Amino acid sequence: MSTAKLPEIGFGGGCHWCTEAVFQSLRGVDTVRQGFISSDPPNDAFSEAALVTFDAERIGLEQLIAVHISTHAATSNHSMRGKYRSAIYTFDDAQAASARTILDSLQDDMEQTVVTQVLPYRSFKYSDERFHNYYRQDSQRPFCRTYIDPKLTKIRQRFAEYVKDPGDENTTKNVR
Repeated sequence: MSTAKLPEIGFGGGCHWCTEAVFQSLRGVDTVRQGFISSDPPNDAFSEAALVTFDAERIGLEQLIAVHISTHAATSNHSMRGKYRSAIYTFDDAQAASARTILDSLQDDMEQTVVTQVLPYRSFKYSDERFHNYYRQDSQRPFCRTYIDPKLTKIRQRFAEYVKDPGDENTTKNVR
């Protein structure tokens, strides 16, 4: 890995505990920050999300977006979308264009229309620190077993080549 700054992208869709655990499980993901992200109006209200810093030589934007789309209700425009906006938050126009192209490509293989939006990142605020590393703290909690474990099982089945080895599970940083 070079000393250049690693790319960053934001993902929102489900609760930030789930999103954090999903991306912490992947090789090439360096840092996951759990919290809330806002964009431009009408998406300027903070919504649960995670900021992900990654090594593009180890895992690409296409794989990250594919994992994201497959681990939350990306085709459902349900009543909780204000709190759980289905979005990819980008940091520049080139990243936004890439994300849109990738979403369009993934849509071709989906039966239902993806509601995930590509939005400009504007602001981030951390969730309460006691919820950081939620899955790592106690993966046996009922919430983890009910909601997070099925997502991680899906990742192991569909994206096995990007899943961290058991000894590497805690290598992703969650910085404040």
